[in-house]
Amino acid sequence: MKKPKGYVAPKNVDEYLSRVPEPARSTLKKIRATIRLAIPREATEGISYGIPMIKYKGALVGYGVFSDHCSFFPMNSSVIVEFKDELKGFQTSKGTIRFPVDKPLAATLVKMIVRVRVVQNEKKKPG
Repeated sequence: MKKPKGYVAPKNVDEYLSRVPEPARSTLKKIRATIRLAIPREATEGISYGIPMIKYKGALVGYGVFSDHCSFFPMNSSVIVEFKDELKGFQTSKGTIRFPVDKPLAATLVKMIVRVRVVQNEKKKPG
């Protein structure tokens, strides 16, 4: 997505969210709160690739807003395959789950995906 002239990348997630118009801001705040319930205490939050990203033993999950939808990025395509039944009705691609700007993914689903990603990252061999 092309950035407008004079665009300055957000320094942190709060700044990112402050720039997001409603109703997408409230939707992403719900996603953020849900993710925080499922991540280990050592996980960190920041901006990577221009979107909010959670890191725990590597990239864990990300989320963001686009012109006509929000996206959740599990950072591992196997997760989308694993949860294909739960994701029926959502547009997905290899690494993205898209959902309406006014309707967050179900908290239960987000927590399940995050917990699977935590286990995957914990099993990774250090590099």
